[in-house]
Amino acid sequence: MASEREIFSLTGPSYLKTIDWNNSHQRKSIAASLVQGVYILERDRQQNRLGPQALAPPWWEFFDFVLNQVLVDEDDHSFFGAIYEFKFHSPHPNYPGGQNPPKYVIAFRGTINKPGNRSQDFKLDVHCIINNLQKSSRFRVGMEGTQNIVYNAGLGNVWLAGHSLGSSIALLIGRNMVKNCIHIETYLFNPPFMSPPIERIKNEKLKHGVRFANSVLTAGLATAFNGAHKPKAPQDDPFIVLSSWVPYLFLNPSDPICSEYVGYFEHRENMEKMGAGKIGMLATQHSIGSIVTAARGNDSEPVHLIPSALATPDPRTCIGSGNAAEIKSAIEAFDVETVIFYDELLPGLFSG
Repeated sequence: MASEREIFSLTGPSYLKTIDWNNSHQRKSIAASLVQGVYILERDRQQNRLGPQALAPPWWEFFDFVLNQVLVDEDDHSFFGAIYEFKFHSPHPNYPGGQNPPKYVIAFRGTINKPGNRSQDFKLDVHCIINNLQKSSRFRVGMEGTQNIVYNAGLGNVWLAGHSLGSSIALLIGRNMVKNCIHIETYLFNPPFMSPPIERIKNEKLKHGVRFANSVLTAGLATAFNGAHKPKAPQDDPFIVLSSWVPYLFLNPSDPICSEYVGYFEHRENMEKMGAGKIGMLATQHSIGSIVTAARGNDSEPVHLIPSALATPDPRTCIGSGNAAEIKSAIEAFDVETVIFYDELLPGLFSG
């Protein structure tokens, strides 16, 4: 039996009957819905839901997209991604404000912890942890699909989107496209950050001290390694090349998988304020794991480290799962009929 989260009319942003493509919140909701569509595509496949029984199509059809291509894992034959094509209502559409819908969106799902997916998805999670995702068939299939779409659709007409493991794939593809001077608008929901969960430390002084010590250690190792090797030219330095690309990151500060991105960007600013900006900048370009791997003769670029991003939500105003439970209890206790939030909520994709 299908869960409510799979049914668009129950948990999707069906209130978006008129789309303002200049509205970043609406674009976020559409990107999240298309990622959710990939999850439901795989559930439809597993449960043999075909035709009218299929639950995935409303997640893209509501926004005038059609399914152009399904991306299939070569090892377990699961559906891990989808390429959506936008159906324009007129040959020469004119959208106000200059922001047009994308012609194509390439979306990737995350890990599914269920029989039929668990083994392969968990194996790819390990690849993500050891910074080896670029050798997976999912990355290769996704990269080839993205290159073909960009070649046919042209620059500025394509989005990338992903959740969790899928956001790592989207991030890796986006990085590689930037190195070829192609910038794709990218939406990353809860992207994994491979690091000890320093952000989970409650004591602010202790947390800052741990981050500072880690930055000094990382910067020191990077300096020692770089001093023994020929420095890279600016056009070959991935951090410099990537600085012109600004993906959208949507983070849950209570999720240890992605919460380190919050501290990653905040700590860089704090180091700058302390007068240790050079140390902070050098540390944020490297991970200890990548330095050790490179010292062994294997070039291992830390793909989760990026120079800039538009990261939301602000952790000071984020409603985590614990706060959500408190709000629900208050609603029931005081017989509340309406709750007003001062920002848009994501679709049910991220509720569990």
